Amino acid sequence: MGVKKTTGMYPTFDRSGAPTRASHYCAGCGHGIIHKLIAEAVADLGIADRVVMANPIGCAVFGYYYWDIGNIGVAHGRAAAVCTAVSRTCPGAIALAYQGDGDLGAIGFNCTFQAANRGERMATFFVNNATYGMTGGQMAPTSLEGQKTATTPRGRDLANDGYPLHVCEVLNQLAAPVYIERVSVADTRRIMQAKRAIRKALELQRDGKGYAFVEILSPCPTNMGMDAVKAAQFFNDSMEKEFPLGVFRDRGATATARPPAGVRPGPAAFFTATPDGARDAAPDPAFVEMRLKVAGFGGQGILSLGLCVAEAGRLAGRYTTWFPTYGPEQRGGAASCSVVVSGRPVGSPAVGHADALVCMNLPAYERFVRDVRPGGCVIVDASVSLPGKPEGVRLVSFPAVQFASERGIPRAASAVMLAVLAASGVTGLDRDVLKQALAASFHKKPALIPGNLEIFEAAYRQALGERT
Repeated sequence: MGVKKTTGMYPTFDRSGAPTRASHYCAGCGHGIIHKLIAEAVADLGIADRVVMANPIGCAVFGYYYWDIGNIGVAHGRAAAVCTAVSRTCPGAIALAYQGDGDLGAIGFNCTFQAANRGERMATFFVNNATYGMTGGQMAPTSLEGQKTATTPRGRDLANDGYPLHVCEVLNQLAAPVYIERVSVADTRRIMQAKRAIRKALELQRDGKGYAFVEILSPCPTNMGMDAVKAAQFFNDSMEKEFPLGVFRDRGATATARPPAGVRPGPAAFFTATPDGARDAAPDPAFVEMRLKVAGFGGQGILSLGLCVAEAGRLAGRYTTWFPTYGPEQRGGAASCSVVVSGRPVGSPAVGHADALVCMNLPAYERFVRDVRPGGCVIVDASVSLPGKPEGVRLVSFPAVQFASERGIPRAASAVMLAVLAASGVTGLDRDVLKQALAASFHKKPALIPGNLEIFEAAYRQALGERT
């Protein structure tokens, strides 16, 4: 009798550098079985070209060497977040998360809980082996009462360590999930049940019907100190008492295809939710991407200044992001933000090498000036006593705080700096669109708009004169 060839997996696995048909899993481990069930179901349903698998941190971290599908390696516990991004940005894709009990049940639990609560179009395969397998067998959220692990050598103590986490039961309290089932791969009969559950979850994703969750009890002989037969028996006798198998929810027959979430008409506004005539961002290779860092103390309008630039980019039909960083203090603590304005979709909101830096105090200058690229621009409030002029960048010193105070609006220093930034020409944005964004920032306090626009114009003229 011939052995059926597994479909949906690569012909050979090259993880070790040499082609092989052996995986890296221990004898008796359930991961290999689960991989096969998923891969064959994907192949049978003809959806391999649509599937994107989020590979976890854990024993299955090398899953991308086995599955012949799209793969993304994700941060610890963040598979649900990545699948959410895949599902929302690529509506035709089928997003799958493959996670262990440590990856999902511990650091990633809230991420999974919220994705399930939103009913994201994705399927999660949750491998429960009651231990942190990859890192040495520590206690996991699903470890049983009394179970001895590397971190509970006397057994899990409920008073000290809490109770095992029942993920299916928790998710079953939510309204959005379409399908929730717990299965096992400890013996042949259970494997066949698992095969049906995995296929069911994938069919729901093929049809775009919403969130599916399959928990799979999977023996881990190595960390349990048992041979494969005894480990499988332990799962049948002990694990299933704590984690009963069965279907918790199946609305597949009545569920309808869900439209992709997160798609709203028109560009999102930073300051208001009302339509303002801004056009959707469109690719423009001629527009040079601008990466800006604004830094100072909380209360100096640091975040608002960055938001104005981001809003102006949006109003101009550019791709733009705004990313704030601040301490716990409402006033006086360090604050900064990163702004990217681009003629193409922005890959990351983080700004490591800035084209321009706006600093309102010395600590901000000392922290970020080295991050300005050669040929970039550094704008500093004139009250800051600089230790020396930075090399390879254009330095602009302007008395923003003094300028605003002399005109009776001391809190308008950020508007002054926005004008100086406009005069520097580094943003690639028109002065009028920056003024429009400044006005929008005061939509809740319209009485402040005229004064801030007036001080912007005055600062712009002075800064432009100093520049020329």
